[in-house]
Amino acid sequence: MKVTPLSSAEVSEVIEMALSDHTSFAQIRALYGLGPDDVKALMRANLARGSYRAWRRRVRAFSDRREVYK
Repeated sequence: MKVTPLSSAEVSEVIEMALSDHTSFAQIRALYGLGPDDVKALMRANLARGSYRAWRRRVRAFSDRREVYK
């Protein structure tokens, strides 16, 4: 799947959605066509290192508890 470049507003919206505990990767894919690896790369490029690591820990913990989450 070819991903079109996102505007800065769209990048901000994707980051906000990814940081939300109520939005899944599937929902982000449906709206923007970004898979989990694309979202992780976008988050890594736009968040501070510590913020990115904290986000990944939280997402991983949620996925361990709920298989269908993110």
